[in-house]
Amino acid sequence: MANHHHPDHPACDVCKPLRPANSPFYGPMLGRRSFFKIAGAGVTGFFLAPLLKPATALAKPGGAYLMGTAKNCIFILMPGAPSHTDTFDLKVGAWTPADFNPTTYNGINFPQGLLPTLAGHMDKLAIVRSLRAPALVHSLQQVWVQIGRSPTSALGKIAPNIGSVVALEYEKNRAANQKLPGFVSLNTGGNLVGSGYFNARYTPFDVAAAPNGLANLINSDGQMPFETRYSMLQAVDTGLRADSPLGKDVVDMDGFYQQSKGMMYNSGVDAVFKFATDEQQRYGNNAFGNSCIVARNLVKANLGTHFIQINIGGWDNHTNIYVRPGGLYGPATQFDRGLGALLSDLAATPGSQGGATLLDETIIVAMGEFGRTVGPLTNGQGRDHYFQHFAAFAGGGIKGGRVIGSTNSTGASVQEPGWSQNRPAANEDIAATVYSALGIDYTTTLHDDPFGRGFEYVPFASEGAWYPVLELF
Repeated sequence: MANHHHPDHPACDVCKPLRPANSPFYGPMLGRRSFFKIAGAGVTGFFLAPLLKPATALAKPGGAYLMGTAKNCIFILMPGAPSHTDTFDLKVGAWTPADFNPTTYNGINFPQGLLPTLAGHMDKLAIVRSLRAPALVHSLQQVWVQIGRSPTSALGKIAPNIGSVVALEYEKNRAANQKLPGFVSLNTGGNLVGSGYFNARYTPFDVAAAPNGLANLINSDGQMPFETRYSMLQAVDTGLRADSPLGKDVVDMDGFYQQSKGMMYNSGVDAVFKFATDEQQRYGNNAFGNSCIVARNLVKANLGTHFIQINIGGWDNHTNIYVRPGGLYGPATQFDRGLGALLSDLAATPGSQGGATLLDETIIVAMGEFGRTVGPLTNGQGRDHYFQHFAAFAGGGIKGGRVIGSTNSTGASVQEPGWSQNRPAANEDIAATVYSALGIDYTTTLHDDPFGRGFEYVPFASEGAWYPVLELF
């Protein structure tokens, strides 16, 4: 178990990433300009994506508990690691700022002053407080959270993002009018895991949310010249693909081209990524808030996206954690306004996939990579890395207004796990919970990985090592 405890390093958010954003193992990020780059490169553009084969699933029956209460997932990663005892596992002491205004909601102690908007949504939130991190290295743990397994294991090195698994599983349900990728990522910066060894079709479509939407959904020369050039590209590439020594891998890349082209000159797709100034202000007028607006639009549009990842950093508060306007207050204010507005809008909008509301159809998960030291502050007036942390859930069949598990009086350790497995929860359990909510068999093994070992959605879940937190539902 790794331990990276460095109180003298206040800038951990900018530590060197574990691996490059585009790599043959973790897969490419399908950015808004990537399509033009690939189209312009012709068949050689294939090498911007990994050499992949279609996945073949062999689900192991009888071992999985599938809730199937959600159709979408919005996964909010909080890189930098928020202080659990100042937020979702509040422990009040002499160190607690008066403006936190600790308030009890249905027996849940919460920093009403720090997170006032979310305080009004406590009836929708369920908090897992018995979560423990396996390591204290930012880059390692941020990847671990996104893939639901150790990045240092053999299959961890080629593992896809949980969102890529969701995109693969839901692809078979795609309707003809659903032109958006199954996995969209927003505000993610440099710590986004891609599609791993999966087909490039399941890579995250990574964009920065902005009021005017995506500029590259049209070609500056016009639609007809674009269509003509694309047809010429297809005519050239088809023959080259057929004769390529790489075989079917190159042919499969056609799906990547077609998916990208399907988004061009599509008014429905264009509208998803645009929003008005008044909405921008209501959501906080920042990158995280903008991303929450687009996440809402994606869920509402139902154009093929079922997994959305949003990142909000700034939680690496080794020093001056209670100093305004920075410290904990900066990211907490953005998180509070953006997520609070998102919950309100989803709960007020009728569902489009069988749920009463969009919130009923969408499970939301928010978590960091680990927690922060407990009790009095450090000499630098901050908090360092710590194993204990939390995951907050809402929507998609989650029963709100409750807490799963408890910690001791300082928040240092798990006192009561609070769920069926009677142990602290782990990243793998959170992954299994997301899959279960979406009706995906988390014990599934794919027999197409380059090592020939068999890729399990959640490693060893079929043997009972990891389990969804069913008590959330």
